[in-house]
Amino acid sequence: MFRLRRPQLGWALLQRRSSTLAAHLGPYKPRTHTCGELDETCVGQHVDLCGWVVQNRKISKKLAFFVLQDIHGQVQLLATSKSSRGSENSGNGALSVLGSLPLQSTVQVSGVVKRRLPSAVTPGKSGAIEVEIVNARMLNPASEQLPFLPNDENNLPNEEFRLKHRHLDLRRRKLSSNLHKRSEISHKIRNYLHSKNFVEVETPMLLKSTPEGAREYLVPTRLSKIGAQNAMVTDPESKQTSASLESQVEPMFYALSQSPQQPKQILISSGAVERYFQFARCFRDEDGRADRQPEFTQIDLEMAWVSWGGEGASGLNTPQKPFSDWRIGGREVRDTVEGIVRTALEDQNIEFPVMRYEDAMSLYGSDKPDLRWDKQIVNLTSHLSLDSQNQLADRGLVMEGFFVPGLDLKEKLQFLKELPHDVKVYNTDASDLCHLKEISSGNGSDLRLLTPLPGTNPGDTIFTAIRPAVLEGGWTPLGRLRASLIPVCLDTETLRERRFLWVTEFPLFTRDEDKEFLAHGRLSSSHHPFTAPMVEDIPLLLQGGNSLSNVRGQHYDLVLNGTEIAGGSVRVHDSGLQKYIFEHVLKLSPAEMERFSELVRALESGAPPHAGIAIGFDRFMAILCEESSIRNVVAFPKTAAGLDPLFKSPTSVALDVLELYGLQPKTTIRAS
Repeated sequence: MFRLRRPQLGWALLQRRSSTLAAHLGPYKPRTHTCGELDETCVGQHVDLCGWVVQNRKISKKLAFFVLQDIHGQVQLLATSKSSRGSENSGNGALSVLGSLPLQSTVQVSGVVKRRLPSAVTPGKSGAIEVEIVNARMLNPASEQLPFLPNDENNLPNEEFRLKHRHLDLRRRKLSSNLHKRSEISHKIRNYLHSKNFVEVETPMLLKSTPEGAREYLVPTRLSKIGAQNAMVTDPESKQTSASLESQVEPMFYALSQSPQQPKQILISSGAVERYFQFARCFRDEDGRADRQPEFTQIDLEMAWVSWGGEGASGLNTPQKPFSDWRIGGREVRDTVEGIVRTALEDQNIEFPVMRYEDAMSLYGSDKPDLRWDKQIVNLTSHLSLDSQNQLADRGLVMEGFFVPGLDLKEKLQFLKELPHDVKVYNTDASDLCHLKEISSGNGSDLRLLTPLPGTNPGDTIFTAIRPAVLEGGWTPLGRLRASLIPVCLDTETLRERRFLWVTEFPLFTRDEDKEFLAHGRLSSSHHPFTAPMVEDIPLLLQGGNSLSNVRGQHYDLVLNGTEIAGGSVRVHDSGLQKYIFEHVLKLSPAEMERFSELVRALESGAPPHAGIAIGFDRFMAILCEESSIRNVVAFPKTAAGLDPLFKSPTSVALDVLELYGLQPKTTIRAS
């Protein structure tokens, strides 16, 4: 074994090649404390610390201050020419060692905890102390040309640039804190579910393509070529060559799991597990938004032997409008999710009111209402002239509006000129509350009411819009406007409140434009095709035709501050009903139905009544961490466009690699 006889000479040789290599010559001590542990109780103790140098302040040639940081906190270091010395191998003073290092370099320091002068005390746990350095050792110097300094919060570059250098961005205290909180919350949730006899089971991530409501990520496989080669082995007398066989075999693909929907239902149907959960990784090829990522984590639950169908009131006092009783099945799932949230937030007093989809849409203009603001939308149609009422009725429309007392448009509504074209803004006349003065277009198109709106006063601001009388989708024009006004009209304390809400009794079927690429003009499932109808609506389901628009599902969403954080349903556990929905409602072709054949066979084998839900863990954590984007609670997120600037993905693949999977670039196909 090679061994240096003169360590000092070896250190000098290494230093010429790289100052980083010098740090590897010989052992260094483990730290005795973290930066976040030190406080006044540690005064007089000798400590060994490791971390990043994030600030330096040179007072003179003989005195300098530094700030050392690790994930636990920060502490001030004091270096003088008398009290400190360099590492054993260097002979340089600690003052010289630290003073010459770029910010974000990693070091180890040994020293004594001292009490600061009263005039130098700063806020924070370590604000009353500092560490007088006895010894300092450089572990790894940072580049002098770092892309940015993560501790300089006032001069951070844009998000996409920081994503490219995520290793630096993650040193920001806020992002590090978010990841630690995420781990803490997931640990609490796992413990709670284990205490309720849930079993954690991993389901496949590589599945076959199924039309479940979103575009999929496809994974090519070499199985097509292997199949051709096997055909030659099993039929050696075949006159076809291996090359000709391979040319006839279509490429084969896996699909990355959008959700473990079918696997978990089949698992429950098997009887092996009655209560299942997992922190599932899911993949959907969707357009990026602040609350969406192409890959995300959901807390996936499924339970057997759940109640099915409504049973009237729950025994408590009937809630007052706009709230409702839980009139569908799956109360066991509801209780479990509420227990998860209360455990995660360590608050057993959190309330979870229930609201029907129809009330949510008509009163708040959204299927995920934000209850932090009590302003509701009202139907104005009956306040209009009879001619106006008849015209709207003939077109299947209604006029709705909501008012905000004393709203100063000039100060608060900077976006007034950018209002949707179908929203109008009025002020109530000081002398006549039936006279509404339009202020959104400036063309003097005022509105005359038959009767004043209850609760309005002179000078109030009233927003109006026309919408279809039959509610559909997830938003109305005023619903979107109301949501955008919440951060403008509410104070900081109210915005920090957490208001949960269950939304139930959604339409079972829809003609959603977002799902048209799968539906091709047919009805599609509002949730997914395995959702059970409400018991009282089964006759409408069997009647078909126009009655299908009135069929409600046993579907439930959990909403927090206007964001859907969980969604689930009671499942269809009868194979006959499931096949009826596939064939006669969704009009699936035999090839499309074949994609669900495994689940249908499981239902035919005596599946128990079951229900489930998926909690969007990333969204949930973003709200708990008070982040506007889920990218700030994920270690390595993608951009809004689905790109990964850090790992530079996705990328193109060499032609010889594509050939292994039976694929060709489009340009090659056209050329041939």
